[in-house]
Amino acid sequence: MSGRPVIRVVAALVVRPDGRTLLVRKRGTAAFMNPGGKPEPGESPVEALRRELVEELDLDVAAERLNPLGSFSTDAANEPGHALVAECFRLDVATHEHRVGAEIETSAWVDPGDPGDLVLAPLAVDHLLPLLR
Repeated sequence: MSGRPVIRVVAALVVRPDGRTLLVRKRGTAAFMNPGGKPEPGESPVEALRRELVEELDLDVAAERLNPLGSFSTDAANEPGHALVAECFRLDVATHEHRVGAEIETSAWVDPGDPGDLVLAPLAVDHLLPLLR
């Protein structure tokens, strides 16, 4: 991480049956990213991600539906000069229904092989979308 401040987060690779994945854009930012956020003190990664999914998307999922993908390091999307370490999980969903909430401005179901002209966060581009290609 070369001495840069590190931001630790949890993130979900939400995938529906047609292979599209859900990305969100937070208010006041340009980049679309995987849903998730910073764990609160004492929370496990799964607990933090479950909380974030409810807050951001009104998705209340059982812990056993979150399949670990690993920990990924990259550049932070919205904090220049910061590194990001993300504990990531895959969540397969049968439907595209969700409701944006908390600090989320908008969401999009994205084709991982052709995300179009969206500005994407480094975690999505470099690590998570390639898992679906």
